[in-house]
Formats: sequence, C-alpha cells, structure tokens
Amino acid sequence: MAKKNIKFMCTAFRDGFQSVIGARVLSKDFLPAVEAAYDAGIRWFEAGGGARFQSCYFYCQEDAFDVMDKFRKAAPEADLQTLSRGVNVVGLESQPSDMIKLHAQMFKKHGMTSIRNFDALNDVNNLKWSGQCIHDAGLKHEVVVTMMGLPPGIDNQGTHTPEFYAGRLRLIKEAGIPFDRVCFKDASGTSTQATVYKTMKLAREVLGPKVHIQFHSHETAGNGIACYLAAIRGGADGLDLSMAPMSGGTCQPDIITMWHALDGDPDFALDVDIEKIRKAEAVFKDCMKDYFLPPEAMNVSPAIIWSPMPGGALTANTQMLRDNNMMDKYDDMIAEMYDCVRLGGFGTSVTPVSQFYAQQAIQNVMFGKFKKFAPGYAKMVLGYFGKTPVSPDPEIVKLASEALKLEPTTKTVLELNDADTTKGRAAAEKALKEAGLPVTDENVFIAAACREKGILFLKDPSKAPMGCRFNKDVAPKAAATGPCTVTVNGKAYGIELKGDKAIVNGREIAFKVEDGLKGPAASGGAQNAGGAGTEVKANVPGSVLRVNVKPGDSVAKGDELLVMDVMKMEQPVVSPVDGAVQSVLVAQTDKVNTGDVLVVIG
Repeated sequence: MAKKNIKFMCTAFRDGFQSVIGARVLSKDFLPAVEAAYDAGIRWFEAGGGARFQSCYFYCQEDAFDVMDKFRKAAPEADLQTLSRGVNVVGLESQPSDMIKLHAQMFKKHGMTSIRNFDALNDVNNLKWSGQCIHDAGLKHEVVVTMMGLPPGIDNQGTHTPEFYAGRLRLIKEAGIPFDRVCFKDASGTSTQATVYKTMKLAREVLGPKVHIQFHSHETAGNGIACYLAAIRGGADGLDLSMAPMSGGTCQPDIITMWHALDGDPDFALDVDIEKIRKAEAVFKDCMKDYFLPPEAMNVSPAIIWSPMPGGALTANTQMLRDNNMMDKYDDMIAEMYDCVRLGGFGTSVTPVSQFYAQQAIQNVMFGKFKKFAPGYAKMVLGYFGKTPVSPDPEIVKLASEALKLEPTTKTVLELNDADTTKGRAAAEKALKEAGLPVTDENVFIAAACREKGILFLKDPSKAPMGCRFNKDVAPKAAATGPCTVTVNGKAYGIELKGDKAIVNGREIAFKVEDGLKGPAASGGAQNAGGAGTEVKANVPGSVLRVNVKPGDSVAKGDELLVMDVMKMEQPVVSPVDGAVQSVLVAQTDKVNTGDVLVVIG
C-alpha cells in the first residue's frame, strides 16, 4: 500500500511572524525568503490576515493590501491563504455585515485564493455570514473548529473534548455554511495527543472520506510534533508547518522537523526536496538576521498548559509589554490567565479571545483581581461577541455589567453591529472625509478595521508608528557622553550639549545649570503656566490614541479627556473634577509612562 503524502501549508510568513515577533516585519525584508521557498517547491502559503493586517498599519508603516500584492508576485502560482476571525475578520473588534463582505472582496482583489475562517467561541452564528461572503467572493473557504486544552484542575463541563469539537462540526454542516476544507486549530498548543487523535477520527466520520482535514498547532507546550503525528494517524490530510527561524518554540513545527519525524514511517510521508528546503531556510535566516527574536518565542514552556496563551498572542503581548516598560509584569500576567479562562466561559484562547484573557489578566495584575475590566473581556462575558461555550461565572457577569454600565445580551453579533451607526461603511466613509482622505474600498476597510490608527497611517504613512524591533534596538549601549534622547511626559527630545548651547530637536537653545533646586522642582511638582490645577496622570504605560479636549474646554467630573492604547486595549482617561482644561501635555501617538501628567484641570 502506498504511503499517504501529507500536504502542508507554510505558515512562516504569517503565523510565524506573529508567533515570534508580534507580526512586526517589513515586506522588503522577508519577500526574498518567500521567493526562495517558492523556488524550493512550496505551493501553499499563509500570506496575510490575522494580526498581519493591523500590524502593517500599527507597527510597520506599510499598507497590508500592498504587501498582499507583493506576496502574489513572489509566489505567482501558489495557493495564498489568509486568516479571518469570523465576524471580527482581521481586527479585535467585530464588524457589521457590509464590512465582512468587503473583507472577502478586497482580499480576493489583492491576490488571495483561500481564507481560513474561525470563531474563538465556536459560535456557529459568527461563521455563517463570513463563510458565505468568502464563498461568494470566489475564494476557497477553510472553516475552522478552534481547540485548546483547558487548564488542569478545571471541570470541562462538556467542552473542549473530541465530542464537543465533533458537535461543533455537525452544527457547521447543519447551518449550511459552504466550505472547501476543514481545519482544527489549536493556537496555544495545549491539546493532548489523545484528544487530537480522537477528534480527527470523529471528524472523519462526520465529513466522510473526501473532505480535506487540516490540523494546526504550536510547539509552545512542547507537544506539537506529537499532536501532529496523532492528527495524521487519526485521519488528517494536512498540517501547518513553518521554517526557521520562525519555527518551533511558540510557532508551528518546522518543515524539516516534520520531514524527519516521518522519515522511514511505513504509512506517511512529506513529499519535499529537503535540500531545497534547507537552502530556503538559509535564505530566510539571512533575511531575518537583523530582527530581535524574543527569547520567550524560541523556548518551549510546559507551564503554558495552566495558562493557555497562544504563540501569536504571547509574543504580541510581550512586544507590547516591552514597548510599555512592563515586561516585569509578564509572569504575573500569565498566571492570571488561569482565572480569566476559568471564569470567562471557556472561549478558545485564540484571537481575539486570547487578547481578552491577556488584557483582563494585566488589569488584574495592575489593579487587583477583577477590580477593573478590560472592555473586550467584559463584553465577551456579557455576550457581545457571541455565545460562550459555557455560561461565564455569574459574579463576573454582574461585575462586568456594572463596570461597563451594559446589560448582557442574547442578540447575535451581526444584529448588534448592523444596528450600530458607529460601525460599517457609512461611518468609515465619514471618518475618511473628515480626514480629507479619498474614499476607496481599500481605505474604507482600513478605516473600519483599524480606526484612528488606520486614519493616521493613511494621512501620512511616515508618521505612523514604527514598531519593528531590531537587534540594534535592544543591544546594550555604552553610557552616553554625546547626543542623547530625553523623554519628558512621553515626548522625546534629541539633545546635544555644545558649550553653553543645547541643540534640542535641531534648534539651538541657550541654557544654564545652577546648584540647588530653584523654581518648580523645588516645590515638589511641576507648576503649570495657567496656575495650580489638578494633574491628571497616566496610571499605566501606553500610547495616546486620541485626545478629546483642548485648553479652555469646560469639563465635568467623569468626562473623557483622552483615550490611551494599552496592550491593544482602549483605556479612557476621565476628569477627576469639574473645571476647565488648563493644559494638554500629550498628543496622538505619544508614548507615556505611569505617573506622566497628561492633562491639567483648573
């Protein structure tokens, strides 16, 4: 009997990037490796979507649609697949019907041929319209059942078992959702071999012999290859594999590792020219040599089974923790994941739910357990992202409702979003027109998916944040004896001292240094030009997403002054008093640290 050839999709240039460097990479740096992989015979790539859509605008000063076009040019005959999050498509925020349809149309227009489509809650209602739109756009629809291992010691309440996953697959079929392939996706790599094997066996019974079954996992917990072997022996036809240096650790297993695991196997084979794959990996390693690869992304973490953080979310979060000088909170954040999962309804730890868990975990670390709520987590337990596999803890639901002043809902996500005038095409077009930007389908989708950050990019890509992290950025530096950067209230000033002159951001300014404290510093705090007032300070590090007030504005206690972006989470800053705005000390995109003065109220 002939061996079964296991098909594979190369995830190196999407999930690999997300799982190692938080999806922050420039296309000019990695496209030569795509060409090398294509020359090596690879014909199925994950080429975008997921975090690689927003990250282009948030961190890379690139247009994701341009990157897709370039990817198609580099791999002209390949099946280029992207990742979609059901009603969330390629953002953390869910979208209305028109944006879900536009997503499929735009990705088809820009060279993609397949879309993998999942819902973190395994709520079939969140897959119906998105799957139909993918099919109607002429794309292959790879529908997904999301998996994870619940943390040890938690009663599964009938969820995250092979029978549960097979039941979700039956619901997908019964809903009449058109699909071409089925993927079982374990983003945290926490499922057991036994669960994977039995899930594949049951799935094959549900689907029959002809439907392609793909399995996706990560090496995060150290059992990726073992689960891949269990998957193909249970009936899976294909696997997701990556390439070094974006493989292993928090990523998918490497193509070479899987080839080796099947070498000599009597039943299965990976049909590749391994020497060509080795050469392609050498090109890829050279392409990525200047990027900082976080050590936590390169290691296996057995303890992750107690706090199922997906590879892609793990490094995205550690990148943001580093950006905000909060990396010391990482271990505590991971530990808090346990209760966030236990009490939150057992949604699969994959985007956006993994981010909701992480955002709530950091809130618990900073302010005490469930003393404050991350909006995404709160809305999830209240039903605004769909129906969770089990009912969330009633006390958590009560606290979340009080925190957001929002009642629980049983409406579908599309019902809610289609009725929300702040979402959809009309709202996106309005934002574009107010910013003086052209109204194109691409710009409409960017504005809808990326909000203020998308508008900021479209106004001037060169002024959008550059968040790629290179080795030179994290290398230890000698003590500065020449020019340096001084950050005050989140604003950076380039300073060089030349005798009795200082060059500040290119301007020459006279200065004088005297012994002792004279003036504002001596009184124990900065005074404001408008007189003494109430300083409104940042209680966590982050960046300024938008400022809603200007000097002279009257505000009441509780009014929103500005909104910070903290770990991809909008955190409003409100006025603690009634009064008038004396001064605003920050602007959009400014990075601020805990204790920085943001606004002064007189």
